[in-house]
Amino acid sequence: MTNTLLTILYCLPVVATLLPLLPINHWTVRIFDFPRLQIAFLNLICLVLSYFFYVEPTWLSVILHLLNIGCFAYQLWEISAYTRLAKKQVIQYHGKQDERSISLLTTNVLTPNREAHKLLALIEKWQPDVVLTLESDKWWEEQLAPIEKSYTYTVKIPLDNLYGMHLYSRLPLRNTEVRHWVQEDIPSIYTEACLPSGEWIHFYCLHPMPPTPTESATSTNRDAELLLVGQEIKNNNKEVLVFGDLNDVAWSSTSRLFQRTSGLLDPRIGRGLFSTFHAKYPFLRWPLDHIFHSNDFMMREIRVLPEIGSDHFPVYGSFQFKPEAENIQDTPDVDKEDHKEAKERIDMADPEKKVIFEKY
Repeated sequence: MTNTLLTILYCLPVVATLLPLLPINHWTVRIFDFPRLQIAFLNLICLVLSYFFYVEPTWLSVILHLLNIGCFAYQLWEISAYTRLAKKQVIQYHGKQDERSISLLTTNVLTPNREAHKLLALIEKWQPDVVLTLESDKWWEEQLAPIEKSYTYTVKIPLDNLYGMHLYSRLPLRNTEVRHWVQEDIPSIYTEACLPSGEWIHFYCLHPMPPTPTESATSTNRDAELLLVGQEIKNNNKEVLVFGDLNDVAWSSTSRLFQRTSGLLDPRIGRGLFSTFHAKYPFLRWPLDHIFHSNDFMMREIRVLPEIGSDHFPVYGSFQFKPEAENIQDTPDVDKEDHKEAKERIDMADPEKKVIFEKY
């Protein structure tokens, strides 16, 4: 009986490791992209338990033992880029703050959360140039109204469907559009912001729908939105920051494909996981909130901020616009197969019939 229970337990992390390798977009498969560190920990528990409790090893137990060792190593390899053991993808900038510096704070506030004072306190403390709130409705818009004295440029999309979005900026904005890339009820923001130096940079603020049993049965639309944005960024070749709750982890196949096809950099690589979800459960956390940027930005600072009553932690990032950095920061390698795969994933969502761009 003991061996039977251990065998079942042994199979769980193996299945959880192998399922995401399948080209299936259903949430029951894609959900295992997220907890790689937790699955690795379960692999380790299984290995320890087998040492103490297996009475008589069988050919099946030996195979499962080897599979767990392999899966443990694979899971750690998948997240290794987001540790200090890896080379930093974005170079640290050590100069003084100047007219080319920019800072931002992005956070999913959780619509029913009523602890707005915590977010207001963080904004007061960190003084970011740009604030992005996600899941913000009319109530949150009213609570954040006091910051408009300093953040005079705004884009407000209050919604009650968990996909509201508000952008507050000290920097002048122009050419602002509210975009619905794949679904009419899932907005995003595109805009251009003027640095104090007078140079204009581009923002994409995103919050696609995740693959979950309560929201979207598959990751098809989420993947298509990310890849459509990446495609546009690659074609335009502009100075750009992409940030928000992408409802995907940094190490998933979609996020990596997005990086390769867009040419954007991830400041977390070589620095840490910077896990932002779930704020309430320390042992169930992974990085869902992201800041990507073109290779003409360098890293000043990135950190996860204290909780604000939401299920997400806020993220603060400070960057230096430095066009010369293009010569020393390599963009991710991309090939024809990557572009082909991106097109196939976009086509699955049939976005041509759904994309809506609205001037704000």
